[in-house]
Amino acid sequence: MRFERHKVLVRTKQKSNKTQRWVIKAGSNMVCSGGPLLIRAWMHQVAALKKDHRIEVIWVTSGAIASAIDRTQFNKPKRELAEKQALSAIGQPLVMDLYNLSLQTVGLLGAQVLLTSDDIADKKRRGNLQNTLEQLLEWNVTPILNENDTVATEEIKFGDNDALSAKVAKVMKADRLIILTDVEGLYESDPRQNPNARLIPWLSSVSKTQLKEVGDQSGKRGGTSRGTGGMFSKLSAAQVATTAGIETWLVKGDLPAVLLDVAKDKTVGTRIMGRR
Repeated sequence: MRFERHKVLVRTKQKSNKTQRWVIKAGSNMVCSGGPLLIRAWMHQVAALKKDHRIEVIWVTSGAIASAIDRTQFNKPKRELAEKQALSAIGQPLVMDLYNLSLQTVGLLGAQVLLTSDDIADKKRRGNLQNTLEQLLEWNVTPILNENDTVATEEIKFGDNDALSAKVAKVMKADRLIILTDVEGLYESDPRQNPNARLIPWLSSVSKTQLKEVGDQSGKRGGTSRGTGGMFSKLSAAQVATTAGIETWLVKGDLPAVLLDVAKDKTVGTRIMGRR
């Protein structure tokens, strides 16, 4: 895979008093495999982002259906729509409990917001969403977003939460989109097939050619057994966000203090610049 290589110039920056806004997305595999300890570590970093870096966070999480399957052992390989919706109804409060308990340990409060693509496509409902999220952030409450799989059908689904996070970042005029993955970032080739594959630390943008090459590498566009999004969906989300001028980072979610490293502009994962 051919990607542009650039050197990132490190410049001394004056500390800005302007509050930044980030959208951070965590996938099902990270949420379920990491469990309460990882979620607590994330929320501690969210508190530090607010306190030390003046960064407000809108969090997008997956994991409702996967959490319900783990709890119920409903391991049927192919599930009907009604079964998926019922599992989502079981899993949503399980996931939200993990976030709220973790936020409470750092003196913060979370709020659940469930969406379908219609909520963003419709102008009035999109305005209601913006107003709600703005009010929550003003109250210092951390919005925890997820696709509303309990009522969503194929016609009104985002596809995956990578796409949801990019669209929310665009609607809410975020400064950065951070996608937490279970790999280090974007590689020149599939590291599962090529142990010598090199991590790509920096991109100026995401092209259609790059998307095609990532899709061809994986042979499919799906993710893990727990999630629907693979690297293709993450790079697609990055394309949507960066085209809107939102800098996007693909980083390994269970690295210690990874969100704080991003706040300090350290070299971590893959950084894709926004085209303003």
